[in-house]
Formats: sequence, structure tokens, C-alpha cells
Amino acid sequence: MTATAPHAMFPNATHDEQARQDFLKSLRIHVTGRFHSGNATLFERKVAPEFEGARGRPPQSRKEIREAMAIEPHSQWWGSLLRSTQEMLYDTVGPSIERQLPELIERSKQYRGRLGSLTLDPTLAIPRYHTAVDIHCKPGGYHTELCADDVFAGAEFDRTLHLYSMGGLGPLTDDVGVSTASWLREQHPDFRPARILDMGCTIGHSTLPWVDAYPEAEVFAIDVAAPCLRYGHARAEALGRKVHFSQQNAERTSFADQSFDVVLSQIMMHETSSKALPEIFRECHRLLKPGGFMLHCEAIDRATPFDKYYSEWMSHFNNEPFIGSVQDVDFVRTATQAGFEPAAVFETMLPSRYKSRASEGKTVPVYFMVGARKQA
Repeated sequence: MTATAPHAMFPNATHDEQARQDFLKSLRIHVTGRFHSGNATLFERKVAPEFEGARGRPPQSRKEIREAMAIEPHSQWWGSLLRSTQEMLYDTVGPSIERQLPELIERSKQYRGRLGSLTLDPTLAIPRYHTAVDIHCKPGGYHTELCADDVFAGAEFDRTLHLYSMGGLGPLTDDVGVSTASWLREQHPDFRPARILDMGCTIGHSTLPWVDAYPEAEVFAIDVAAPCLRYGHARAEALGRKVHFSQQNAERTSFADQSFDVVLSQIMMHETSSKALPEIFRECHRLLKPGGFMLHCEAIDRATPFDKYYSEWMSHFNNEPFIGSVQDVDFVRTATQAGFEPAAVFETMLPSRYKSRASEGKTVPVYFMVGARKQA
């Protein structure tokens, strides 16, 4: 359970606030680890055999598994606790951020524009897949503004994501970005991107590793949530990373055709919709220079119906409407329809670089990635 690496924008916590957050992190480790592992045993030894005995075949879809598991007391206990810990994230962190919000806002202003840039668009229409529900059960979602120059949602996310991931994403909660950038460097060592775009960056946890991986490149990051962008820009400046943040919808950006060598997203696809995702792929194709890469990394596992069960549960009980369905998307078809050549589209599982280091170099496949290279 790794502690966070402090930076000048990171919101502090009093003794009692930190104690509550440490308790919650420990509780999540129990619920998502030992308790959740019991679901696999339950499914293998009881649920699957009973389902097959009743219907003459094993369960074949994530929906069938969710419905069969939902009547089991162990699964009910696990689900109740998991949903409770999600709500507790905001109950424990939110008041701490509110207490110091004026100070955080002033601090963010002091960092503005030292290295990179921040461009906001108050006229931007927030897509319905963000406004229809409170994503991740977060009150107000990530886009709601509480006051002028608000950074609440971003500052809260900096602490809550570390708790949600139980420290498993590293001291700067940047394992997804480190893992994705490392893959590209290792698989294509001669590739030298000059301009990189990160879509759906939130506060830039996964964006900043691209600055380190390709120090000669210009790095851009977009999101629809102004409070997250304000905080993310100040955080990047505090950490000495130059990124150009702007408030834009990934379905259609203001950038010119063939503006980037890499266009990527990191744990964003499941936050969109079945209608938006093809538009995002088409926008990636439009933005890429010939020979450039589209990369979309997600924390999903599509190997078997039971592997999809966790995200299926999240879709129904954790206010993440698309995370169940995104597992069934035909990404090769979606990318091909967006303009990429079928042979240039690929899917792979990425190891976690942080967890690999913590596991003495062992490969830990954690992230699903779909990508494509634009024809030169």
C-alpha cells in the first residue's frame, strides 16, 4: 500500500481526516482482494454448476453471470461493501477539500502558465453521458463548478483515486500512463513523436508520464471538466511538467487535421457511450499524421464472461453506465470504420509497470489496449 508522493498542489489532511482515509483504503483492500476472490470460488463451485444443471449449458454472458451471482449472500455482502466504500471515498475526502478550497484556488492561480498552458471554454456543452448520472457516484460528477475558478473536483480526485486504487498505481497515481508510454517506447524504439494528445485527461495523472517518456515532444491534454483542468494544470506546473491543457470534447476537437503523432486515451473509453466512441475513433484518425499511433488503454478484461463480471457489476451498481458494454465493443470494426486499415489495428494486454517493479520484475497483465497505426 504505497503512500502518495507530495507535491505543492496536493491537498493536505488533518490527523483525523488522514486516519479516516487510511481506514477506507484498508477496507477497500479487504473488499476488493480477499473478499472479491471469494466470488470466483463461489462462481466456480456453486453458481456455474447450478446454472448449467438448470439450463443444460454454462452461463454465456456477463448479464447471466450478474443475475445468477446477485442472489448469493456472499456476492450481496461484497457488493454492498464495495458500493459503500465508493460513497465513503467522497464522504471522507470531500469535507477536507472544502475546508481548504479557497487556499487551493489561490495556489492554482499562482502556478498558472509557468511552463504549459490552460485554455477553458465556458460555452462547451457537457455530453449527456457525463450529466445523466453522477459518474462513479461522485456528487456532481467531475464537471460541476462550485464557485469561480473552482478546483474542487480535481483536488478531490487527486486524493480519491489514490484511495480507490489502494496505492496500487504508484506514488503519483500514474501507472497507467507509465505503462502505456513504456509499451510504445519498447515496441517502437525508433518512433519519435513531436506532438502527443491525451484525451479525457481528468487531472493529468496519466498524461505526465508522456512528458518524461518523450521530453522533446509537445504534450497536449483535453477534458470536458473545467475544475479538473484547472487543478491538473497547476499540478503539472508544480511537478515541473509542461503540458497544454484545454477544455474540449474528444468527439470533435478544435485541432487541425494531422496535428499529432500520438492520440491516446487512458481509462477514458468506459466514460463515454456507444454513440460517442465511434466519433472519438474517427476524430483520432483525423488528428493523426500518417504513421502516427492511436492508443486507447482501459482497465477491463474481455477474456471470459466471468472476467467481465466485475465491470458488469460496476455498470449497474457504481454509476458507470458504459463500462459493461464497452467490453463487448468490436474495436477492430470500430477502428476500421473510422478509417484505419484492418491490418493496422491491434489489441493487447499491458503489464503494470509499477506493479511489475513491486513484484521483482514479474509481468502483470492488467490493462487492455486497442490501438492502430495510421497508414503512412
